[in-house]
This record gives sequence, structure tokens and C-alpha cells, in this order.
Amino acid sequence: MGLFERVRKQWFLVAIVLAITSAKLKPSVGMHGGPLRPEITITYVAVSTIFLNSGLSLKTEELTSALMHVKLHMFVQIFTLGFFPMAVWFFLKLLALTSINPWLLKGLQTVGCMPPPVSSAVILTKAVGGNEAAAIFNSAFGSFLGIVITPLLLLLFLGSSSSVPFTSIFSQLFMTVVVPLIVGQILRKYIKDWLERKKPPFGVISSCVLLMIIYSTFCDTFSNPNIDLETFSLIIIVLIIFFLQLSFMLLTFIISTRKKSGFTAADTVAIMFCSTHKSLTLEADNAKKKHVTTGKSTFLILHPPSIRF
Repeated sequence: MGLFERVRKQWFLVAIVLAITSAKLKPSVGMHGGPLRPEITITYVAVSTIFLNSGLSLKTEELTSALMHVKLHMFVQIFTLGFFPMAVWFFLKLLALTSINPWLLKGLQTVGCMPPPVSSAVILTKAVGGNEAAAIFNSAFGSFLGIVITPLLLLLFLGSSSSVPFTSIFSQLFMTVVVPLIVGQILRKYIKDWLERKKPPFGVISSCVLLMIIYSTFCDTFSNPNIDLETFSLIIIVLIIFFLQLSFMLLTFIISTRKKSGFTAADTVAIMFCSTHKSLTLEADNAKKKHVTTGKSTFLILHPPSIRF
């Protein structure tokens, strides 16, 4: 297999590297408030496109069947909003005995309390042929649950009180997730024959949207002048996150592939992505940034939108 063929088959991984590199070279382009206006194009247009795309590509019976898969939904939500933050808490108790900066550990605990991502879990599940309908439901449902449960988890594990404008977050999630999905299903009824005949590249479209989200996220990261983190701490945190991610994905894989689990291979894919991925934001345009200074170092903590400490 030639180099060109390898690149073509792995185009998404190559595109991720290019997106991150571009964000590093010129972060002002895709940062919040920049020329691309990601607070609008990403938060509203990109997320809505993902779920409109899913509404067009999924058969109505697949969505209906996914809604009735209560066992899968319970597993995902209990794991991501129950077991995940508790396991991270125990693990960080051990790390607290080391010299790792405690603010970094608090940041990891905060991530552990977050709900699943609205968009990426759906796209990744679709990309590898998983149960996309189940991923859609659990990503959206998990985000709605996160409005209530995440502040409680933060209070429990970090002792930080929080307040959430439930109505505004609920309405945005409804308009960018539920409405586009319903519109896509309605449109599908009228153009079903055309869709089956032309077979639009829904997977490629969703992947391209995810690349936009990745690019914007790293533009925000690289544009922040207040991040002062020594190389050693950064490497340690990356290794810890890598270890946790692999461990949780392996655990969900082992549990969901047991003979008595009742889950299919496609269900397992959705479970692995929805249960183990976390989102720091529920609505990107309202993401709050808080700088905490300890000694000589300043650490950036990303807070979920409208959750104020």
C-alpha cells in the first residue's frame, strides 16, 4: 500500500494533526471572538448540523428502538455520572500523596464530574459503525442530566457550591440537539428515496464538523496567555489521562461484551464512547475561565457554562 493510499485511509487522523497545528500557528483565527466566530458557528451551527445529519441518516425505527434500550441507557448514565467520578476520586486520593500540584488534581476531578460530550461521542460511534441512535440519545440525555447532577457532584467531591440557570441551558440543548434531530427525521420522510439512491457522505460531513470543533478548542487553548505549567507536570497529567481513558474503555468493553450482558457489538461501541468521554462545556459560547494562582504558577481551570463557583 502506497503512502498516498495510507494517508487517504487515515485522512481523519492526519486532519486532526493539521487542525491542531493550524491552531497553534494562528490561534486568533478560531478563538472565541475571532474571525470564525466559534461562539456561533460551533456552538449553534456545528452542533445543529451534527444532529440534523443524524436525523437524515437514521431510520425512524432505529431511533425508536434505541429509545427502548433502557438497559443500555442505565449502564451509560450510571457509569459516566456515578462510577466514573467516584473512581477518579479514589484514584486522586492516591495521587494526592505525591508531589503533583493539587490544582491539577482538582481539575481532573472536575472533568470526571462532567456529562458526556454532545457531539463527539455521536460522531465517533457513527464513524466505526456503532449504535449511533443509542449514542445520540445518551449524549443528549446525559447533557440534560448533567445540568442537575454535575453541580451536585462538584459539591460532593470538591466542596464547591454552584448555581445553574436550568432554563437557558435546557433551551439551548433543546434547540441545537432535539429540534435538528426532529427536523432531520421529518425531511427524511420526504426525501427518503433520494437519500437511499444518492447515499450522501453523512459520516464524512460529521467528521469534518468534529474537526472544526477540535480546531476551535485548540485555538482557545493556545490563545490563552495565562497558562504557566511546567513540562514535567504537563507530561504527568497527559499520562494520567491516557491511563484513565484506556482503563475505563477497557472496563466498559469487558463488561458490555460478556455473554450475559445482552449488548450487541454496535451497542458496545456506543457504550465505550458515551460512558468514558467527558465534556468540559455544555455550551461553548458561555464557557467560563477562572485563573487560580498558587505560589509562582497560574493554572487555567475551565468551568462548565453557567456553573459558577
